[in-house]
Amino acid sequence: MAGLTPTTLQWTAALLFLIALLHTFSTPLFHQLAQRHPAHAGAFHLLGEVEAVFGFWAMVLIVCMFVLGGRTAALDYLDTREFTEPMFVFAVMVIAASRPIVEMAAALVRGTARLLPLPQTLSLFLCLLGLVPLLGSLITEPAAMTLAAMLLRDRFFAAGLSTRLKYALVGVLFVNISIGGTLTPFAAPPVLMVAAKWGWDTSFMLSMFGWKAALAVAVNAVALTLFFRRELMQLATPAALSEVAAATPRLVALVSLLFLAGVVVFAHNAEMYLGLFVFFLGFAHAYPQYQERLILREAFLVAFFLAGLVVLGGQQQWWLKPLLLSMSETQVFFGAVALTAVTDNAALTYLGSLVDGLSASFKYALVAGAVAGGGLTIIANAPNPAGFSILKAYFDGESISPQGLLVAALPPTMVAVLAFRFL
Repeated sequence: MAGLTPTTLQWTAALLFLIALLHTFSTPLFHQLAQRHPAHAGAFHLLGEVEAVFGFWAMVLIVCMFVLGGRTAALDYLDTREFTEPMFVFAVMVIAASRPIVEMAAALVRGTARLLPLPQTLSLFLCLLGLVPLLGSLITEPAAMTLAAMLLRDRFFAAGLSTRLKYALVGVLFVNISIGGTLTPFAAPPVLMVAAKWGWDTSFMLSMFGWKAALAVAVNAVALTLFFRRELMQLATPAALSEVAAATPRLVALVSLLFLAGVVVFAHNAEMYLGLFVFFLGFAHAYPQYQERLILREAFLVAFFLAGLVVLGGQQQWWLKPLLLSMSETQVFFGAVALTAVTDNAALTYLGSLVDGLSASFKYALVAGAVAGGGLTIIANAPNPAGFSILKAYFDGESISPQGLLVAALPPTMVAVLAFRFL
């Protein structure tokens, strides 16, 4: 870049990335400042939105590039960034959260729950944490996260949960979504980044990842259900997940499902899936009686978060890549679990895909560690901001504590680590 040495750029970007990480752990402070300084409450609330953090500091990075390197340097860098995934997450979130899709998912969960020899509340809870994350291998992890978070919100969070259960629930949900999409090569972002180059097809994913992931998902879901069974059995039963699917005509539900399938199929082609998304918006507007409010604002904030991560994360290769390559297979597995907590797991696997000559066991260790650690923080896995956005209103201060999430996600993460490392 003209006028800007790589070293200056790299250190500036690394510093801003560190500040952004610290900012995500400090968002409650900004909400407190908003209460103390009402004249600037709007600005402090904006800075207190976790979804806005990386977008804000990405903007600061671009401003620094403008100042130090000039207009051409900043624009050239943005032109090299790939924003297909943030835009895809935006589109799939809105469609997956539409009323016909949610009702069909609820009907599937209800039908499966009836087959379990458990009280209805426990069987529903178990299915939402066990079945829906595995559906992510078909409908993609962002869509599965959106569906699971909305159904859990309406059936359990709205009924009133203890703080302890809320954090435990989010921790298991984030981990199960991260590993639940590994039954296929196209649904989990960290797998998607390497599958084509490394020749990983569905058969490979099922044999090397899928059955282990399914087992870990089941263990996490069953363990949480059993541990909090008394509290769950005392919950009131709200109207959500009741028999309401018949209210939406089958044709409307089918068309909505086709829109979702189309967006998933063309997930790598922004022109196609955004075109389908615009048609979906028109379809939803044509039949408003079969729709609730579309979550456009929530989905946009999530996409903004991921876009900021793309901009900031693109300048972290200079320290991440050498760090990964300096590790043994065992070290890279546990190193990937730890590094995923401070950077997107798809970014880690993408960096690995740039290196030629890696052994099959090294590739497996890198991806397995990346998906196992995908629930530790909001930035660890691309779908996490979607779940965060949907559920945060039910936590104190309308924000999920990063520290609380980290602690809650550690037990299910250890289950995933054991499954991928020792089975």
